[in-house]
Amino acid sequence: MEQFYTIQGEGFNTGRAAYFIRLGGCDVGCVWCDVKESWDADAHPRQAVADLVAAVLAHPGRNVVVTGGEPLMHDCGPLTAALRAAGCQTWIETSGAHPLSGTWDWVCVSPKKFKAPRPEVLAAAHELKVVVFNASDFAWAEAHAAQVPPTARLYLQPEWSRAAGVTPAIIEYVKANPRWQVSLQTHKYLDIP
Repeated sequence: MEQFYTIQGEGFNTGRAAYFIRLGGCDVGCVWCDVKESWDADAHPRQAVADLVAAVLAHPGRNVVVTGGEPLMHDCGPLTAALRAAGCQTWIETSGAHPLSGTWDWVCVSPKKFKAPRPEVLAAAHELKVVVFNASDFAWAEAHAAQVPPTARLYLQPEWSRAAGVTPAIIEYVKANPRWQVSLQTHKYLDIP
């Protein structure tokens, strides 16, 4: 759908230079999705893996975030193999609703209530990032935290349009449950992609 070089704005790798490859196609359908134009895979032209890698290599950073839409609707194996061969770190941001494909240096699972994550994807997570829309999301986050490895980093992130209302509750929750951390969409505060 799109690609761009920027600063990772969320989760564990916040603040690091990263090249984003946003794949078209999503069947999860979050009502609060801020990239709904990514949902229709056919609306976006397919690109050769070699062209994507060349675009990455035009920039000095070697961290590549593959996101969506839902990137695991695609076979990510050829893309990650080519990126790794070019000396890149491969990071994915996924809902976990589809089988894991590709070879990843960092797996961020952001499960959505609209389509459950697969247990094998949760088991591969380095990071669990739960978007908090309302108070019931804390119990839902804990249910998923029980399914990721004990070494996985745990993040609660306010849904952007409700940040003013839910951020105080997230802060209190993290203070009471310190294995969790707060994740903010810093790229939105910085007004960058």
